[in-house]
Amino acid sequence: MWVKRFAIRKERRFNRDMAQTKQQLRQRRHWRVRTKVQGTGNRPRMSVCFSGRNIHVQFVDDLKGVTLVAASTLEEAFRKDGKKNRANVPFAVQIGKLAAERAISRQIKTVVFDRGGSRYHGKVKALADAARQGGLVF
Repeated sequence: MWVKRFAIRKERRFNRDMAQTKQQLRQRRHWRVRTKVQGTGNRPRMSVCFSGRNIHVQFVDDLKGVTLVAASTLEEAFRKDGKKNRANVPFAVQIGKLAAERAISRQIKTVVFDRGGSRYHGKVKALADAARQGGLVF
């Protein structure tokens, strides 16, 4: 009887340690991506962050630790429509084009894309494709 209870407890403990939340999985993907992606002055890192309601894009020179250009759905141009949730595919396309336009105005043409732990589909893919159409080279 005691052995059976001990085995059940051990199994539960093992399963609990193995199960991971979405946030933990996203964090592991983010670490894995950041070990491989580094931006320089000539080829900055295009960092993408999706919160629950907004999208943020930054062009970062990691050697100096400086943000060169930024774009976000928190800006006044995106607030005019009055929608609260601006973290969807149509807004991702708009912010991708705006980010590409701002980067090209600062003579940034080639970038390293940092998806920030998000999977490369949906909003992330739409933003990347829009930035490519805007003239950026990944």
